[in-house]
Amino acid sequence: MKNKIRVGMIGLGARGMGLLKGIILHMEDVEVAAVCDLYQDRCDQAADSVAETGISRPLVTQDYREVMAMGNIDAVVIGASWADHTEIAIAAMEAGIYAASEVGGAYSIQECWKLVEAYERTRVPCMIMENCCYGRDEMMVLNMVKQGALGEVVHCAGGYHHDLRDEIAFGKENRHYRLNNYIHRNCENYPTHEIGPIARILDINHGNRMVSLVSMASKAKGMQAYIRKEKGEDTELAQTEFMQGDIVTTIIKCAHGETITITLDTTLPRYYSRGFTVRGTKGMYMEDNHSIYLEGTHDDFHMGWKEQWGNVEQFREQYDHPLWKKYIEEGVKGGHDGMDWLVFSDFFESVKQGTQTPLDVYDMAAWMCISALSEESIALGGHPVAIPDFTNGKWMTR
Repeated sequence: MKNKIRVGMIGLGARGMGLLKGIILHMEDVEVAAVCDLYQDRCDQAADSVAETGISRPLVTQDYREVMAMGNIDAVVIGASWADHTEIAIAAMEAGIYAASEVGGAYSIQECWKLVEAYERTRVPCMIMENCCYGRDEMMVLNMVKQGALGEVVHCAGGYHHDLRDEIAFGKENRHYRLNNYIHRNCENYPTHEIGPIARILDINHGNRMVSLVSMASKAKGMQAYIRKEKGEDTELAQTEFMQGDIVTTIIKCAHGETITITLDTTLPRYYSRGFTVRGTKGMYMEDNHSIYLEGTHDDFHMGWKEQWGNVEQFREQYDHPLWKKYIEEGVKGGHDGMDWLVFSDFFESVKQGTQTPLDVYDMAAWMCISALSEESIALGGHPVAIPDFTNGKWMTR
């Protein structure tokens, strides 16, 4: 077991820099040995942040291959654009380096297969860093499901409900890749925040799998209206026709009969929510009103449901996940309400121990492929498309 691991940071935009400053530089068992981004100013800012902690200034490069070639890197954290995640992760695995890939959707099914094949060829772990799998409510509901409190799960729902109009509209100024995706693609482009926690609840790739999906997209009007209001009618972007529908709805069927609905909702005015919902034969959880309904406990309220909104705290003592109970006792750290610290702690512990990561390459492929498949389904007018089995049948016994 290693007491300290050397890490390369690849991709230093808002997410990458946030992880570096808010999480990784505060972990005593991690040393940042290299920083990499296509933009030199981001590299320099990251290197300065590392040096300010008192350790040696890291290697600075604009070519991720130089990080892989260092020879003394244990892991890389990939925070680059969506289109680059797989290429960099494969390069890391081929160099014998653990890969921690930030989330996003795939551009093709071939991309997902290449990722799986690289792992099966090298046996070097790659983890999708889906922090929502470590959310307190998501883990509490997972604990409830495992204890049978919600009965047999029949349906789950989730969404990426996040007003991103400002980020997209000023994508050119801020050098953010989302803008081009919204101009040129029409798909469920960010599926893993919602599908990750649901996949754990439904044992996806571990006794169950997703078998098919259908997707439909609304018209795209939100971005153009926002840009004309905020940047003016005569700006170049105000004349741009966006491909990305304002609301994308995807319905997934699982091998054991469960259904999943996920929604992308990022270009109309709204509050933030991941819409996490679990429906079972004995009860339900709903994030949007922060409530739990259990048969036999709340039967008097099934018509006066609003009286029970916000009742989740009543269930903490009995169902809070053991990981979160310990986390709260020790002190919650890091961003996104503590989720970031937990997901990276798990990843780095796997690197130190030389073991498989808790979220693996098969999870990464199964969750990311939804983007490419939804794009195909939408283009075909909502036609059903099959979801590949990236485990090649091993899901039944894993």
